[in-house]
Amino acid sequence: MSKFGGAVCLLLVSVFISSVSQILLKKAANKTYEDHIREYLNPLVIFAYGMFFCSVILTMLALKNIPLSMQPILESTGYIFVTVMGYFFLKERIGKRKMAGIALILLGILIFSM
Repeated sequence: MSKFGGAVCLLLVSVFISSVSQILLKKAANKTYEDHIREYLNPLVIFAYGMFFCSVILTMLALKNIPLSMQPILESTGYIFVTVMGYFFLKERIGKRKMAGIALILLGILIFSM
């Protein structure tokens, strides 16, 4: 795999890790806690923010080898990851508007890659 292809994969992995972190934070937000401090200082939240930190490091490494103009296009896949994971792990519905949004994101990625 070329240096460029590896960097693209690294950025996509970073976006996926960030998306998983968002799902974990939403799961933590849906719980009820004894006091206010436990909402923010519990293992799930701390782990999710640790994942965000790892995602930032991976993004910085990936951006050394890909054009900055490509980053927002690849970052948009996060919306797709979060929607799909929300469906499976949070039992959220994927309505017509979300499907249209996913289709537009995929179309934009396809057009940009041509």
